[in-house]
Amino acid sequence: MFGSLMPREGKFFDLFEQSAEQIVLGAHEFRKMIVDLGQAEMYARSIKAIEHRADEITHQTVELLHKTFITPLDREDIHSLISRMDDILDFIEAASQRIALYDIKSTPPQATDLADVVVKAALAVEKTVKKLRNLKQSKEIVQLCVEINKLENDADHILRAAMAKLFREEPDTRNLIKIKEIYELLETVTDRCEDVANIIEGIVLEYA
Repeated sequence: MFGSLMPREGKFFDLFEQSAEQIVLGAHEFRKMIVDLGQAEMYARSIKAIEHRADEITHQTVELLHKTFITPLDREDIHSLISRMDDILDFIEAASQRIALYDIKSTPPQATDLADVVVKAALAVEKTVKKLRNLKQSKEIVQLCVEINKLENDADHILRAAMAKLFREEPDTRNLIKIKEIYELLETVTDRCEDVANIIEGIVLEYA
């Protein structure tokens, strides 16, 4: 009985890493989807399954948090981190569902550009999360957080240029509304990646 109250540090980090792996899988699947729209429904189902696995990991983390007496990080930080990571996949999944439901037949190059940034941000999140086990690598962790913040800025720039071009050149109002929503969801993915970076940076400053 007493053993159940002892620290289970490795398990939390395992779950963080598993969540990050799902984020990367979802980002790669979305990148494939955006250039293979004829298979949009297949990719949407695949991303939905990935998002469901991530939800399960989030649930396991919260459940473990309630059961563990001593945690390796502040309890609020653990909850915030796994929740924000879950949000990343929620928005990737939302963008994929819009493409499938709206029956999008083609997207502007800027959508691919945003998908590329999403993949880079997902990979950077995964790298950062995997370094959380060893906070002595604080300098490297902070550098990765800065990289994620830069990618979010890149997404902002792409979004602004994409929106301007869309409103100038898209003659079909309904299509404009659909593409605009997809753009905004993809940019929000990078916002949530930045949230994760900010949480991790805060953890580093507190514990390193």
